[in-house]
Amino acid sequence: MAEMVTLTIDGREIIAPQGTTILEAAKDANIYIPNLCTNEELTPYGSCRLCMVEITQNGRTRIVASCIYEVAEGLEVKTNTERVLNVRKLVIELLLARNNEHPALRKIADELGVKDTRFPVEQKGCILCGQCVRTCREVVGVAAIGFSGRGINRKIAAPFMDFPPDCIACGSCAYVCPVGFIPMKEENGVRTIIRFDFPMQQCKTCGKYFAPKKQLEYFSKTTGLPLEHFEKCIDCR
Repeated sequence: MAEMVTLTIDGREIIAPQGTTILEAAKDANIYIPNLCTNEELTPYGSCRLCMVEITQNGRTRIVASCIYEVAEGLEVKTNTERVLNVRKLVIELLLARNNEHPALRKIADELGVKDTRFPVEQKGCILCGQCVRTCREVVGVAAIGFSGRGINRKIAAPFMDFPPDCIACGSCAYVCPVGFIPMKEENGVRTIIRFDFPMQQCKTCGKYFAPKKQLEYFSKTTGLPLEHFEKCIDCR
């Protein structure tokens, strides 16, 4: 059993297991800290920087990302100081410069009193939170996409900016994207993710299309079961 530590968040005494992040401890205590790149199924990453908080420990005060900073005995956390709010306002302005229309971003901007961004809007859509990349690597186990470039040129892409050869069309990237940037649709036996088409498998019994063929091939490879085992939908097995 994990050792428990006592800290304060906004003046409230909080007891949390050692190894818990500040963000997790705050959530458990119903203390709201905005965040976009955090997902309980993924390794903490700290990319969006909306969850910044001010901590004081051993007489030293500083700003940290609460999603990657672990609780500690005697730690003092403040989530809404002027310094913290100024950082969050700057961050949301930078995110609005990439996507100034999505409701999730507009909601956080409204909470912070930010009406617009002072930076040029390029409407790239993607906010580079990395959830799609981490989900593909950590949950799906494929790593078909990754980060490319640096600074303002950074983007999410498949190797060589071409058709992602390792993609199994599972759609996890589209599902996890917090700003709905990755479109996915199914029509006439084809699943389309962004601009790439993936044929769907037709159930051998009922005839309905139920999964991308590449995903079933991946299941066959990872389980060692013959491909025929996956050629029926779950209702007909």
